[in-house]
Amino acid sequence: MTTHLSFDVHLNERARSAAEREQVLASPGFGQTFTDHMIAVDWTEGRGWHDARLEPYAPLVLDPATAVFHYAQELFEGLKAYRQTNGSIVSFRPHANAARFNQSAARMAMPELPEDVFVESLDLLVRTDRDWVPTTEGHSLYLRPFMIATQVGLGVNHPSGTYRYMVIASPAASYFTSGLKPVTVWLSTEYTRAAPGGTGFAKCGGNYAAAFVAQRQAVEQGCDQVVWLDAFEHRWVEEMGGMNLFFVFGDRLLTPALTGTLLPGITRDSILSLAEELGLRAEEGKISIEEWQAGCETGELTEVFACGTAAVVTPVGAVKGSDREWVVGDGGTGPVTRRIREELVGIQYGARPDTHNWVHKVC
Repeated sequence: MTTHLSFDVHLNERARSAAEREQVLASPGFGQTFTDHMIAVDWTEGRGWHDARLEPYAPLVLDPATAVFHYAQELFEGLKAYRQTNGSIVSFRPHANAARFNQSAARMAMPELPEDVFVESLDLLVRTDRDWVPTTEGHSLYLRPFMIATQVGLGVNHPSGTYRYMVIASPAASYFTSGLKPVTVWLSTEYTRAAPGGTGFAKCGGNYAAAFVAQRQAVEQGCDQVVWLDAFEHRWVEEMGGMNLFFVFGDRLLTPALTGTLLPGITRDSILSLAEELGLRAEEGKISIEEWQAGCETGELTEVFACGTAAVVTPVGAVKGSDREWVVGDGGTGPVTRRIREELVGIQYGARPDTHNWVHKVC
């Protein structure tokens, strides 16, 4: 397998002006505007990875019979670049994203990408478009690496023989426009996100497409997000939308164990590692909706929060279901949730010590 590729660099002669860029950065939203360049690397059966390049951001030209359109053979990752307090630009645990990218690729019968190529592709794009990394506190540059099947032709008996890996970047404000405000969640007992043996642990688009109908149902019920339950009994808690969940019992943290149906979140893993340093006992296990409700009613379960790259940490304030409804704690943001978020964000932006060597300097 290829262990190193040299990237050809083709700069965008029509890159946006400083004034145009600053106008976007003043209110970037999330995933709405993209930087001046993108990364592309091709893979061909028998040849492997080749033609690595940085080029101007532009639409793709693909044949209507391209495999990704018909058989959804694709996957993606998500991470951020941050402008730290000392002016340097860093990313957070990109090697962990590289490893998860390859785990997803194996499940989707796609070629693995060498980790050094993955990380260098991110670094090159960020270095080239470094002026797009926001300086506003709490803002960042969201990076979206992805891979698609590019073989032309219809036939479901085998995976594609060609692929393209790409990276695009988008300046981002807070994922939730309301900031650190508790969300209300809807318990989805009608729909299932994933089942054992499926693609639940892989970061592929099909998982998200299948979730839209339940998310729409959540909104119709006056909720912000959907909580997924297990595929068999519809009572064991798994995830919130595309984020991992944590339950706070005083100084004990409980998060659903990785069984193959949950996404192995990098923020989740980071919180598990930080817990002891923050005086918390972290566990991976199981929790049912009945235990969740009873714990809140007795006061034993004091806080619940979700975590992920885009939103970092989001408190859960209330829960609704077809036959039940309850409040978590006082419905606000608890001290443990706030402390964990402050610690993570502090490490990412350079305000807290990085004792785990998670921060990767780009430039």
